[in-house]
Amino acid sequence: MRFTRKFAVSLTGALLGAALIPASFAAKAQSFTGTVSDSMCGAKHMMDGDAACLRTCVGKGSKYALVVGDKVYTLDVKDKAMLDTLEKLGIGKATVKGEAEGDTIEVSSVAAAK
Repeated sequence: MRFTRKFAVSLTGALLGAALIPASFAAKAQSFTGTVSDSMCGAKHMMDGDAACLRTCVGKGSKYALVVGDKVYTLDVKDKAMLDTLEKLGIGKATVKGEAEGDTIEVSSVAAAK
């Protein structure tokens, strides 16, 4: 009986500890402000007229991107309203909130930068 109780207490502690580990490694939402672009062109557009180039590249399947300093983040946007906002901003400044993993931001909100 004594062994079973110790085992149950140890097992409970191990399970609670394991449940808390993923929470400590969870990515945290951040805010990024930069210039809207596309993942193919990045910081320098290949066609004349940056806004026209952006729309052409996105129309052909390139994802939106955000240029922050020297870093280019590909924007993973699943919400149609946010895609519409990015389209309206063109090559303007935007503030994007989301979780970054490497060079990709999983976007939770988009707004014109102030």
